[in-house]
Amino acid sequence: MTRNQVRIIGGLWKGRKLRFAAGAGLRPTPARVRETLFNWLGPGIEGADCLDLFAGSGALGFEALSRGARSLTSVDNDRRAAESLRGNGAQLGAVRLTVRKQGVLAFLRQAARDGVFIHGEPVRNWDCIFLDPPFASGLLAQALALLGEGTVLKPDGRVYFESRRNAPLDLQGWQIDREGHAGDCRFGLLRR
Repeated sequence: MTRNQVRIIGGLWKGRKLRFAAGAGLRPTPARVRETLFNWLGPGIEGADCLDLFAGSGALGFEALSRGARSLTSVDNDRRAAESLRGNGAQLGAVRLTVRKQGVLAFLRQAARDGVFIHGEPVRNWDCIFLDPPFASGLLAQALALLGEGTVLKPDGRVYFESRRNAPLDLQGWQIDREGHAGDCRFGLLRR
């Protein structure tokens, strides 16, 4: 596999490749971490509305759609990433995919305040949120704070996060449901 592609590891599109533009700080979630995450989520991903923040390669979101998620909203502020997400969605025939080229914090404020229109319907909250910002950005804590203030996450929903393994994690009232480590990466599921 070339450097700028990842393979979907389960579900309807198992084995299909996602191609993406290289970008500074872009680290697609490794296959073994995705496998662990989707084992944790289990059948709960089926029928879920998912939000992939800092979507980058789209590995997490497309994996969710492949495994039966009802819809996916992918948000990334990088033009090339958004174009790759749209292209991969078209290649896979992902009809319940919405790609927003927008800063994540601005998107979260807008979603909490007004909702966002997806396939012509106003959407204000999601069942599962993937939160994988660039490690050195400091955006994880800011995004968790915004998610904690609003109703963007459904009451029984979960947030998946990735951070540098030894970085301090400000949970701001979130509870760790599951947690793991792989190399320099710390990952887990949070709930309110």
